[in-house]
Amino acid sequence: MNVFGDRELNLICGAVVYLSFLQAEKATTSIANRNVILICFICSNLLIEIEITLIHKVKSTGLRLKVQGSRCPTFNLEPSTFNFLISFAEQKMDRNDTIHTDIFNVDSAAFEEMALHVFRYQYANTTFYRKYCDSLHIDPVNINRLEKIPFLPIQFFKSATITAGDFEPQVIFESSGTTGSINSRHLLKDTGIYEESFLKAFRLFYGDVQDWCIIGLLPSYLERKSSSLVYMVNELIKRSGHDSSGFYLYEHQQLQDTLLANEASGQKTLLIGVTYALLDFAAGHQMKLNNTVVMETGGMKGRREELTRAEVQGILKEKLGLTRVHSEYGMTELLSQAYSLGEGIFKCPPWMKMLLRAEDDPFELTIPENMTIGSKGGVTNIVDLANLYSCSFIATDDIGKLYRNGDFEISGRLDNSDIRGCGLMIT
Repeated sequence: MNVFGDRELNLICGAVVYLSFLQAEKATTSIANRNVILICFICSNLLIEIEITLIHKVKSTGLRLKVQGSRCPTFNLEPSTFNFLISFAEQKMDRNDTIHTDIFNVDSAAFEEMALHVFRYQYANTTFYRKYCDSLHIDPVNINRLEKIPFLPIQFFKSATITAGDFEPQVIFESSGTTGSINSRHLLKDTGIYEESFLKAFRLFYGDVQDWCIIGLLPSYLERKSSSLVYMVNELIKRSGHDSSGFYLYEHQQLQDTLLANEASGQKTLLIGVTYALLDFAAGHQMKLNNTVVMETGGMKGRREELTRAEVQGILKEKLGLTRVHSEYGMTELLSQAYSLGEGIFKCPPWMKMLLRAEDDPFELTIPENMTIGSKGGVTNIVDLANLYSCSFIATDDIGKLYRNGDFEISGRLDNSDIRGCGLMIT
């Protein structure tokens, strides 16, 4: 099968729509309507602004098609070619039905193509994102590379409803924020996508969740009902099936007893906690942990003096007898997480990618594959394909370093940006 670029696809779509109506007088109405539905579908996915008006005449049926400044092309195609184009449109329709599955099966070679497909879908369906792109005078037909995709500033999750289409959300996640701040809101059409994202990522980095005892030390988050982090950890706790898995608020002695019992039995344990809570626990309960992974999610929330990540991890290593401290990078606006298995260097799952933008030029983007040096600093942009029903292309306020292999570090935040509940420390 031939592989077509956007320009060729636009011409193909116009040709098929045109020919379907030319053949309408020789075809049944149902077949003609079916062809039009298929082609309108593929045209909308290719982001062609199309206005169709049927002109009924005595002896023929015509079509007036408006395609962003170009005229509907007229081609004289053989029936076999026409049938192929209809088949091609049907495959595109099938692909949109399976995009959810495709996202979590994507590999590095297919990432850009999938990202472009998601961009087209969200331009057509996420009203606020489309308006943002239009305000930048972006012609979506010209978006043919990953670095050309517009990234939505993350602050808009505080002031706008960012959804692909109209739906009743199964859950609304809100950022923790600080006193007097406006929280970000992420409306989820399907919690199953979020669950699939974090469960597949966990398996990728840590193996079968049933092998682990999962303990959450998230006091400030657990006290809220709209935390995406609590949702994730709670689901991991349930799926682990271990009797000692669970949340802790301030029961530090009970937590120490559980950790020591798991150490004695050789049980693998994941202690995932907000940074200030882990530091509070470690300060009064020194021990040696061999079978326990301690994972910090960031966040001091004004509870303690701000420390660098190196300082935080140094304290935890000393107090808890650890050789390394793991980290999770996630936020309310994302449905995927990156993980660091030590030293603050994060890796993304295959359906997530970190890019950099220049601090003084938001449209100057760097992707790992195009880097000629080992690492580069800048402000981070994130592609999260799991954000299918909101926006997958987010310009964050985090400052970081991107490595040529796609790994990254987070070193701080832009001046005047809000302090995040899950925000990471300044280096």
